[in-house]
Amino acid sequence: MGNAVAYLALLTWPLVILIMFKRMPVERAFIWSILGGYMALPQITQIGLPLLPDLDKVLIPNVTAFVVCVALVRERVVVVPQNLLARVLLVLFVLSPAFTVFTNTEPLRFGLVTSDHTTWMGIFSPANATIPGLRLYDSLSVVVAQIIFMLPFFLARSLLAHERALAELPRALVVAGLIYSVPILIENAIGPELHRMVYGFIQHDYGQAIRFGGFRPYAFMPHGLWVAFFAMMCFASALLQARQAGPEERTRAIMIAIWLGLMLVLCRSVGPWALALVVAPLVLFFGPRMQLRIAAMMALTAMAYPLLRGSGIVPAEALVRFIAGLSPDRAESLAYRFTNEDILLERAADKPLFGWGAWGRNLVYDPETGEALTISDGQWIITIGQSGWLGYIATFGLLCLPLFALWWRYRQVPNTQIPAQVGLLALLLGANVVDLLPNATLIPFTWLLAGALLGHAELQAERTRTARIDKLRQSSTRRTLLATAQPRQRPDRFNPEQDQLS
Repeated sequence: MGNAVAYLALLTWPLVILIMFKRMPVERAFIWSILGGYMALPQITQIGLPLLPDLDKVLIPNVTAFVVCVALVRERVVVVPQNLLARVLLVLFVLSPAFTVFTNTEPLRFGLVTSDHTTWMGIFSPANATIPGLRLYDSLSVVVAQIIFMLPFFLARSLLAHERALAELPRALVVAGLIYSVPILIENAIGPELHRMVYGFIQHDYGQAIRFGGFRPYAFMPHGLWVAFFAMMCFASALLQARQAGPEERTRAIMIAIWLGLMLVLCRSVGPWALALVVAPLVLFFGPRMQLRIAAMMALTAMAYPLLRGSGIVPAEALVRFIAGLSPDRAESLAYRFTNEDILLERAADKPLFGWGAWGRNLVYDPETGEALTISDGQWIITIGQSGWLGYIATFGLLCLPLFALWWRYRQVPNTQIPAQVGLLALLLGANVVDLLPNATLIPFTWLLAGALLGHAELQAERTRTARIDKLRQSSTRRTLLATAQPRQRPDRFNPEQDQLS
């Protein structure tokens, strides 16, 4: 889908990445390879390949950045994490989709009719719907797709672990927010038309762009919610820049933060607004240590939510009644979402370990017409339905583990100063993980953040181990010196009688 410009953009992006790596520091070029592709390349447009994932705006930047880093720049990219739990989760993430394929080879058929009132004959007409079973040779494709999806994680863990490299991320987000303010302003005026004007089609339902008496922008992202969450990350990064700015740059930094905050308001999405109300005060008034605690709590909330939701502990009806007092439309949407989640959880319970696989097999359909009766919005329910609980544990475990690891590592050394960018990025990743509960905003930049923070946590663990070893060596050397030191000989007292005898 798309015009010639769409395919040309996909095919020329590797050249853009190569130019960036030649003209920028490696860390900056890598960040913009992933971030720029997400911001500018067309949605949905794909170039099909046999037995391999389709070339799209995710695969092309991920693979090109990895190849350029390894083959041309000669950067050492370590794929296997130091953390044992991260290794287990990574293996599970990569291989579990293959088991999903093996357990979903049967097709799903709808439109079963009867010849009488008592017996189902299993007769299918040409109009009946069928969702094909997963083919065994698809297992190779899904494993390759999982590895490609994780390439930003691997690269960021190796390239962005140090404080200097991590500081590039907030700066890049501020610049990206200023660039994207142009399409945000344009589409607030004319509606989500830029993707159609450039690439030939609108990427999502036009009606969902109408919010609060105006248009929320889609730009070149999947939906207005994605643009709004992106604007929230840019706004939070600008707040950190304003807080750290010196006297000469403070006014400019504050104006940029205000401007990006206005862009977030113009995105007209309640969820990112609510996240900004949590993140912004933490960035402005609290230190990185508190920010790490809150980010870890966000991760714990995201990990526990499916269990709480499935057990009925989450007060769904009370939440709907509360939202109804604020906005009846939002309450209706929330109630519909909860109803869908209940139905999809029942569907997922039929294949709890590895799920139903892709192609919409995780949804619930009318048994006669084949019409879909459910819609899956949140990434958590999509993951559980398609990949099962093991896939959920692998995906959300890899996203949340960096936050737990950072909190734990810096907790072990309470006197260590935590870099400000570490606290901010942890909050952004925590907010993204929480946003995966209502939405499917899992993008390559999310994996980039997770990889960078896991790499920093491993770096901090190595520093702590080295400091402890050095301290033990110094203590051992001190004890050895004390044990081997000879006592100084004291001169004999003068004895006149002994002196005369001699």
